[in-house]
Amino acid sequence: MTDEEDVVVIGGGVAGLVAARALRLAGRSVRVLEAADAVGGRMRTLRTGGFLVDTGAEQVPERGYPATWGLLGRLGVDRTAVPRIGRHLAVWRGGRARAGLAHPLGLLTGAGLGPRARLDLPRVLRVRPDFDHPERSALGTVAEFAGAFHPDVLAYLCQPVVSGFFGWSPERSAAAPLLALLAAAGPAGTWRTYRDGMDTFARALAESLDVTTGARVDGVVSEAGSVRVLLGDREIRARRVVLAVPAPVARSLHANAPDHDAGFLAASTFTPVVKVHLMLSARPASRSYAVLVPAAEDRVVSTLILDHVKHHGRAPAGRGLVTVMANPAAATDLLDATDDEVVDVLSGAAERFLPGLRAATTGALVTRFRHALPEATPRALALRAAFAARPVTAVEYAGDWTGLVPCSEAAVRSGQRAAARLLSATPARREHA
Repeated sequence: MTDEEDVVVIGGGVAGLVAARALRLAGRSVRVLEAADAVGGRMRTLRTGGFLVDTGAEQVPERGYPATWGLLGRLGVDRTAVPRIGRHLAVWRGGRARAGLAHPLGLLTGAGLGPRARLDLPRVLRVRPDFDHPERSALGTVAEFAGAFHPDVLAYLCQPVVSGFFGWSPERSAAAPLLALLAAAGPAGTWRTYRDGMDTFARALAESLDVTTGARVDGVVSEAGSVRVLLGDREIRARRVVLAVPAPVARSLHANAPDHDAGFLAASTFTPVVKVHLMLSARPASRSYAVLVPAAEDRVVSTLILDHVKHHGRAPAGRGLVTVMANPAAATDLLDATDDEVVDVLSGAAERFLPGLRAATTGALVTRFRHALPEATPRALALRAAFAARPVTAVEYAGDWTGLVPCSEAAVRSGQRAAARLLSATPARREHA
């Protein structure tokens, strides 16, 4: 008998749980270690006082996510558990929210774009990089790509989208992953949200798995024939390990990563995100469930999510829930601020867009992600093909950063891909009586 684990998956977000499930179904013994006190990662939901607070991802498209929907079906999560949001996205310009972003309506209303910029919109949307291989499209940074069009395309479309959804700077992040995701996701009017919180998917995945929460891994060391997983004064030996954590964390944990991993790991930088979730005594009315705020309009707030508009069950009857996300420049400054400072800065800045917000606030939660989303720089994009073709070793990786498209569908595909790579190289271990 041996106490050696077959596979240890480090990270209980969607990517890690998908990999663990695929390996378990293939007959492997799998143990998942999650540092937080619950699964979900960037799709975690906090529950307090009747409020469902989505700390990370906010929606899931009903098209362009075949791996997600296929897996949800196999888990028994049908579409009634993932209802349509049915409301618009809007862009703030000239003192008001202008609806129609990522929707055909935007071709008529402009959704914040002036008449001349609207003529460029079809040309922007015709560019459709390969979702699984964004590195094959040489489009430069978001700012470089948008520079070929009317200035409004950058200021009132690309910048608010990449900063408001991903925390990106358009001067640093590549255009191809953005356009691949927009093409896959389709019109915002078809986007959905999990009725019982965005962690529904992670919770369903974890039900049949051996998951240990509160397990903070200190290091991973590859050795001949096994991998040592270090947890304080404890140690686990595994035949294989899946690092399903952000690239900077994977880089710090994997002490002796091979050279063919190290370059891409170093290039796969992440952006931080800071949010405040405001619990309100009343429900602000809005035709839009989210308002993106361009940097040209405000340097503190990038996004306002009216969660009670996104889905009525996010807040108790008659109450409201609004999430305010910091502009990327402000997020860097707020990462190490106190919760009270974050609440004061973000709620104060949001008052301009939702008057009376502070007076209606009865409670607040602050969420911070130091490593929120893959930055998808041109440098990382240039190295991705070689990373994808690397030989299989004892330590595999999973996460949307491995594909450089920041979304849950990319996380699902990465988990499936990591499991398939390990299974292709590792025969099942025989069980001894």
